[in-house]
Amino acid sequence: MATARTSYVCLACRASYKQPYDRARQRSCPRCAEPLIHASSAFAPPRRRDTAAWRTLTVLLNAGVGFHKSCCGGPGYRPRTLREVRERMTYAERSGEPVARALVRYNVP
Repeated sequence: MATARTSYVCLACRASYKQPYDRARQRSCPRCAEPLIHASSAFAPPRRRDTAAWRTLTVLLNAGVGFHKSCCGGPGYRPRTLREVRERMTYAERSGEPVARALVRYNVP
């Protein structure tokens, strides 16, 4: 039986790699040797030249937001633009809600 593959991301190179999941093993980028970040199995990378999308992705991954499958619905809502990220970060700062939770909110009150 084949092992499940999941996505790992190098933010410096703007590259994504599908590799077997192993919690104990630290992965490194084949291009720059920087550590890879586990993005999970439902991750779809943006195009390499889309700098705004990669900046948004950097904020999400550094905040601890992953792209895990949740049954049939996929990973749920994730902001796609820097404006959406800024709105949610401002909301988190004002309300005291954790940043990771505020970033995955569909609507900001």
